[in-house]
Amino acid sequence: MKKLSLLIVAVLFTMAGAVAQIYNPVKWSVASKKLNDKEAVVFIRATIDKGWHIYGMNVPDGGPIATSFAFASSKDYSLNGKVAAPAPQTKFEKAFDMNVTYYAKEVTFQQKVKLNKGQATIKGTVEFMACDAERCLPPDEYAFNVTIK
Repeated sequence: MKKLSLLIVAVLFTMAGAVAQIYNPVKWSVASKKLNDKEAVVFIRATIDKGWHIYGMNVPDGGPIATSFAFASSKDYSLNGKVAAPAPQTKFEKAFDMNVTYYAKEVTFQQKVKLNKGQATIKGTVEFMACDAERCLPPDEYAFNVTIK
């Protein structure tokens, strides 16, 4: 009887797990290009599933979580300016009762760095929030690192 009860519980948990949906609509990748012995550019690309979007880097207070970047400190490099991004689209979202900026399909962010030793490993995180027409996912974070030689 105990084995049958355990089997039923296991089957129920398996079915519940199969029904639950895990959304992962944004895929991130990172690359770099060395410009010379003292400079490089880090490219952080988001590939966004159809119907989904992430928010721009400048979102008004009371709105969704803006896309933001944090870079680890290192003696090997320093940031040269701010993260650059293409111009986002803008739309009114009822959920936030405001115009918000966003990216759909794909976006590549760029960060220039000064190389103090000619090479470096750049580490950081990007925080973002993804939504579609029906739902917004909780804010998420992607950790990245890229070695420039």
